[in-house]
Amino acid sequence: MTNEQTLLQVITEDNSLQLFFKGIEIFRHSEEHPFVCAGRGKANYRMFRGNFHISERLRELVGLKDWEVLQSGSDHPVIRFSNNSCSLIIEAAIVDDRLVLSCKADPEHTSQQPFNRWRFHFSAQVDERIYGCGEQFSYFNLRGRSFPLWTSEQGVGRNKKNYVTWLADVAEGAGGDYFWTFFPQTSFVSSCRFWCYAECSAYSIFDFSESDHHELYFWDLPGRFVFGSQSSMLETVQDQSAFFGHQGELPDWIMVGVILGIQGGTGICEQKLRAAREAGVPVSGIWAQDWEGIRITSFGQRLRWNWEWDKERYPGLVQAIKIWASEGVKFLGYINPYVLQDHSLFKEAEPRGYLARTSEGRTYLVDFGEFFASIIDLTNPEAFAWFKGVIKRNLLALGLSGWMADFGEYLPTDTVLFSGRSAELAHNEWPALWARCNYEAVQEWYLEHPETKGQIVYFMRAGGPGSQKWCPLMWAGDQNVDWSEDDGLPSVIPAALSLAMSGHGLHHSDIGGYTTLFGMKRTKELFMRWAEFSALTAVMRGHEGNRPRDNWQFDSDKETLSHLARMGHLHRALLPYLKVLVKENAETGIPVMRPLFLHYEEDPEAWHLKDQYLLGPDLLVAPVLEPACNERKLHLPPGSWKHLWSGVTYESPEPHGMACSVRAFLGEPPVLYRADSPWAELFQKAVQQCEALYPGRPTGKPYAITVQEGDHQ
Repeated sequence: MTNEQTLLQVITEDNSLQLFFKGIEIFRHSEEHPFVCAGRGKANYRMFRGNFHISERLRELVGLKDWEVLQSGSDHPVIRFSNNSCSLIIEAAIVDDRLVLSCKADPEHTSQQPFNRWRFHFSAQVDERIYGCGEQFSYFNLRGRSFPLWTSEQGVGRNKKNYVTWLADVAEGAGGDYFWTFFPQTSFVSSCRFWCYAECSAYSIFDFSESDHHELYFWDLPGRFVFGSQSSMLETVQDQSAFFGHQGELPDWIMVGVILGIQGGTGICEQKLRAAREAGVPVSGIWAQDWEGIRITSFGQRLRWNWEWDKERYPGLVQAIKIWASEGVKFLGYINPYVLQDHSLFKEAEPRGYLARTSEGRTYLVDFGEFFASIIDLTNPEAFAWFKGVIKRNLLALGLSGWMADFGEYLPTDTVLFSGRSAELAHNEWPALWARCNYEAVQEWYLEHPETKGQIVYFMRAGGPGSQKWCPLMWAGDQNVDWSEDDGLPSVIPAALSLAMSGHGLHHSDIGGYTTLFGMKRTKELFMRWAEFSALTAVMRGHEGNRPRDNWQFDSDKETLSHLARMGHLHRALLPYLKVLVKENAETGIPVMRPLFLHYEEDPEAWHLKDQYLLGPDLLVAPVLEPACNERKLHLPPGSWKHLWSGVTYESPEPHGMACSVRAFLGEPPVLYRADSPWAELFQKAVQQCEALYPGRPTGKPYAITVQEGDHQ
């Protein structure tokens, strides 16, 4: 028997058909339970400021009950599924040690009216766990739930039972649900040690609620399904990452300290930078998203989407960037793929046909809340090249070392694109296309300026299949400035872990959150706990939020500055370890932040945790995710673990690990390391450095937060 025959098996008996890959049942078909159904439906999309409300009228959906093996043999079987009006041909093949199921409608046996709804049932196990589907914020294990996959604004609150979500819905229909995400991906990873990817950009629903099958529903026929399987979960994740493509390595500068989120102008940036450095904060960058100017709306402070340096708001910026760079501080900005109506870039792009059109041939204008903008048609090669030029000319030539490449999820479904491709199908592809535009601009800049190679970093919130190759760093988007499970600080951990299970291993978040609405205001304690969490990720970066004056900021009082300094030095001290993890992600696809089961498959509790993670193989991180907490309950996987701050050793039994509680004083985020770690000395020195720089940490007493009247700026 050949290797291919071992990998792929088709079994037909008792009027049923089964397909196996590496011994895993991929699907089972019978007349009573058909593998595939075909139908017709009409979609209804309503978009308002990036929030989509989608419904359909399903006219029919019928099973393709009949089947025929058109080509037998285990190396390349071909199977036709059909009924009286529709026929689908599935070609199976082994490519690069993976199973590929190519899908093609059979025109000879299909009615002239096209089918645009397809439902597939893939086999499932009762105790199976499912992960991935892009970036999911509310749940990590997706089993038992259904997930529509469509890139959009994440929605405020992301929980229909939440009061804030209700208020957002009442105000603008902007209250999200548990499945709303910037980064959907038609892939998942199973605890049975395989992964599956469906090549389809249309609106899709992945339903994992049934015990015996996974239902994948598409509003277009997938081109193919790809399955990969390896002997361990760690190897399976690596295989998936290799398929999608690896991120590159991050430059050292972005990991050696804190990137301060500052707005207001050159003078304010300088003032806040000096205050931070005098307080001992190791600053690696200034992120000034308003470098191109601002607009004030009812939502709060917005940006002027004309990607040119605002010389009035930021006078002398070129020289300031050079001075800051000489001090080891990089300058970062902001851009998105829209241009503001009636401003210079809009006037340059519109007559050249670089902007997306309406069905009537007019420039498509989108209401972004008290202003209108138009999207660059990135399917037009000339427009694509022009916007790369904007990035090089207006950002890189100015001296920026990075930027937030925002949006990507806003493409309206009724847009007319240069390529002729339906915007319904292009919508989920847009984030990766936008990432590619940034990627190519940076690579072209490197060719022209080789001394800068590897030093430019842009980060994105929106993504999809392909983003892995084009986007060096993700950020979690617009969390609420609160402790809510679905949309506050706790939501960032499942977001990072689900992306890790989708082939993207580099992730960070806004320190303190962003969305400040309906009376929500960032508190001092929330900011400080978020800073602790961020110190134990690849990148530490702040954000003032959409209403800066309502939020506690890093310089609102001396205590906050001192705390940020302490956490920044912890992050810097871990640089040698982080560099190895980032390099490992670039070379092998093993993510930096990892679910516990990648290293502890035999521990049943490891498969359910969404509030703690492994930072590499040696650090267990359990951030404080609720206020007024001086103790943290967590799960320890098997082995000997040392509490980072106290040195207390915990012996966790094989193979199931154990629950325990560790102290969680402010300034001592709950972290444990493997007692036999080759990095143990580095971890101990990191603590010693923090204590030496910032003595007086509590020894046996909680560290109380002090807030005095007038402290809040």
